[in-house]
Amino acid sequence: MNTADLELFIRIADNQSITLAAQQLDITAAAASAALKRLEKQLNVQLFIRSTRQLRITAEGERFLLHSRQVINALNEGLQSLNSIKDEISGELRLSVPSDLGRNILLPWIDEMMDSHSRLSVQLNVSDTLADFYQDRVDLVLRYGQPQDSSLVAFSIAKINRITCASPAYLKLFGTPKVPQDLLNHNCLIYRLGNRVYDNWEFQQKNRLCKIQVSSNRVCNDGDIVRRWVTAGRGIAYKSQLDMSTDLKLGHAVEILSPYKTQTELFMVCPNRKSVTPAVLALRDMLRSKISEVLSSNK
Repeated sequence: MNTADLELFIRIADNQSITLAAQQLDITAAAASAALKRLEKQLNVQLFIRSTRQLRITAEGERFLLHSRQVINALNEGLQSLNSIKDEISGELRLSVPSDLGRNILLPWIDEMMDSHSRLSVQLNVSDTLADFYQDRVDLVLRYGQPQDSSLVAFSIAKINRITCASPAYLKLFGTPKVPQDLLNHNCLIYRLGNRVYDNWEFQQKNRLCKIQVSSNRVCNDGDIVRRWVTAGRGIAYKSQLDMSTDLKLGHAVEILSPYKTQTELFMVCPNRKSVTPAVLALRDMLRSKISEVLSSNK
């Protein structure tokens, strides 16, 4: 249904005149009359009783007028909200992010956002431990992988390659693996989250996923430490391309086994719809844009 026809219908009812309503909307009386007939045909109901001297709204028209006003008012409020959303980006964002992503990628973006919105404040929780919305008092979390709880509100931010990488110095000393099975002869830097040790690395090989159980003399529960071990030449890591993007760009690390990489997805997760504020949506849109730029620059 055309909202312009609803607007016209409201004007006709208020003025009790097709001609006056047409003048207010800067259209011809003939065009207004045709629009009213079109609306009545769509509704299959007569909205006005017309005579040569009088225009009177019907009982059905009265009922529909109430709803039409609500629709137009809601639409106008929505447009006003879009136009003023920049001014509404305020309040406090309580955000939990993985260590590597938070320290090395996200921090300057948050600063940029806060510089643009002076009434915005941020509480940043940097940890690889999965945050609890209520115990940790956070409004949203950034995590790889879609949450299993369907009651949560999850926004997809980006699809990101998981890559195998090492420093040029390490590869010069120990050689470059050509296939995933070659990792069995290398020191692979292992990440641990809670009691789970991520030593089974997945690779896309000949249209199927294969798992290689790697070994290492270094294990850490902090993704940023694993990244630092990579750039220091201590071994090979299996990490998000986003986490390694700066080191790849600067040549501190290089991607290996590129034909075998897999993909993960970064999500921004909120506990419920009420927590999706204009600030949250602005952060979501910024992250999508910024991360897209970073990943494109690594190609």
